[in-house]
Amino acid sequence: MEDLEKYCFTEEGELRQKETCEAFVFSYYKDDYESNHLRYQALGHLITQHVYRVLEEKCNLQRVYIPIQASEQEAKSLFFMSPGALDNPKGLIILIQDRGAVRAGQWSIKVIASEGMEKGSQIPYIKKALGESSGVIVMNPNDNFLELFGECDATTEYIMSEKGEFINKCMKDKRFVPLAKRGSTTPEEHVRYIWDHFIANSSANQIAVVAHGYGGLVFMDLLSQRSEQVQKRVYAVALIDSVHNMWHQIKDKEVQKWIQKHCRKWVLSSKPIDRYTTFMKVDCPQVSAGTESREYAPWRCIQSVFRFFGRILKGKTTHFSRDVIITRSKSEKKPTPPSKEQWTNRCLNRKTSGVGRSRTSC
Repeated sequence: MEDLEKYCFTEEGELRQKETCEAFVFSYYKDDYESNHLRYQALGHLITQHVYRVLEEKCNLQRVYIPIQASEQEAKSLFFMSPGALDNPKGLIILIQDRGAVRAGQWSIKVIASEGMEKGSQIPYIKKALGESSGVIVMNPNDNFLELFGECDATTEYIMSEKGEFINKCMKDKRFVPLAKRGSTTPEEHVRYIWDHFIANSSANQIAVVAHGYGGLVFMDLLSQRSEQVQKRVYAVALIDSVHNMWHQIKDKEVQKWIQKHCRKWVLSSKPIDRYTTFMKVDCPQVSAGTESREYAPWRCIQSVFRFFGRILKGKTTHFSRDVIITRSKSEKKPTPPSKEQWTNRCLNRKTSGVGRSRTSC
């Protein structure tokens, strides 16, 4: 798509036309849905490459390829992680986005294109977590297949190069050969692989999770599959417009109680943000996201989410401190009350020593 070369991101993270500074035009081809859709897909690839660069260059995150022992020729998925995230004593924050074309570091391609990185990407969450000295893991649950062009042989060409150059003819011909990425064939498998091979073997035990849309369902799948580990390590989960269903995914009553205590859901609503909302058979406390737009919900909720994490973590620390105080007080010896004989002896002693007194009491 030649016209996409005319666009670039400004210092403020907004997508603008280089010469006119105009915003991105979604309906570029008049009455041609297919061409506009292909153009939007091409834009998605370009945005992905830009977000990846920002994650590495401005957020200082590391790109990690999986599976771990993959050969050079094998199709690989990837995710991003801050240095020392797995043994950070301040905690670890995990981000899981919705399903679809969004990749690591993105909440919504559409919002990034129209409003910029601040509202549509995960960068604000990452910066806030890093600013609080927490470690960060940015999942990439939708990176499941490598799309190849033509026949699946040694001469196969990639649809997109590392520079983000898009081959339009491949899209129109629809000659794709999807090649599954081992360990990441589904969003659920991707998150589970990273948990098993990175988080489970680490010292991270103060973990908070932010899950948007289908990401909430993915987290619940992880909770059901790795129940004991997750309950032990995760202290809070922010579910933003989550599509999970606890009653279908989680059968264990104790795990359901854990969800009620450690999870909070932000639902789409016109009510002011953080206003409690009531629905039938709620699985955890639910509050308003302050918007009726799924794409904008993560941006609207960021301050509320981190306040929630702070309260839960503070409560956890306070509870631990109280437990220590109670334990110490129990170990202290209380004075033993005097026996009846001791009381009698005390009274006799007072009577004999109370010379000149008109009355003696005990």
